[in-house]
Amino acid sequence: MASQPIATVYVRNLEERVKPEALKEALRTIFSEYGNIIDIVAKTNLKAKGQAFVVFDSPESAQQAVEEVQGFELFEKPMVVALARTRSDATVAMSGNEDEFDAHKRRRMAEKDKKRALEQAEEQKRLKRPAAGAVPAEAARPAKGARGAGLKPSGPAPAAVVPDEYLPPNRILFVQNLPDDFDKDALTAIFSRFDGFREVRTVPGRSGIAFVEYDAEPGAITAKENTAGMPLNNGEKVMKVTYQRQ
Repeated sequence: MASQPIATVYVRNLEERVKPEALKEALRTIFSEYGNIIDIVAKTNLKAKGQAFVVFDSPESAQQAVEEVQGFELFEKPMVVALARTRSDATVAMSGNEDEFDAHKRRRMAEKDKKRALEQAEEQKRLKRPAAGAVPAEAARPAKGARGAGLKPSGPAPAAVVPDEYLPPNRILFVQNLPDDFDKDALTAIFSRFDGFREVRTVPGRSGIAFVEYDAEPGAITAKENTAGMPLNNGEKVMKVTYQRQ
């Protein structure tokens, strides 16, 4: 399927000290010269400060804004603008197709999951790398006396484990916190509703957990987005759904 035209402009290098409402008003004043604006999203979290998205009702308006606003100074800083890589929620919602909007949100959440997982993995790698000029632990450890000479040296420190919530998507889900009487048939009734369902696998001798396999990753992503946090047994348990560790 051909990619659909983008009607959203990504803006960066914005003054971070300006409050979001004032920033959005200033952006609206500038960008409204190029067409009808249906939404402006100004990022407020620490990592994304200085960035915003301006959503037009037509790709032509967005393209013209990119060409003419590039480098324009706002709060004494030149804006860097480009077309966004994906369509915005507001653009998809305008299509009036609820199924398309739901699919768009699931794809966006899946991409966010992947990005968070990669960032978490990179952070764990960074923490495990020794700092430049650091003295190795073995060299820094005091020498053992004769009485300790027979002790076995301890092995390397275990690798940091990425939390379940940050695992990247794959086609197998790990389901936890199930009621003791929840069997394979009950889980199949829940998870078989999603495309590509293959099977439910319980663990012999272990209650409360199971694995759910799909033919492909998109089916598992959809299932996770729609079942994570689902209350079971009249709210006595809340089902936890994550991706299986690879």
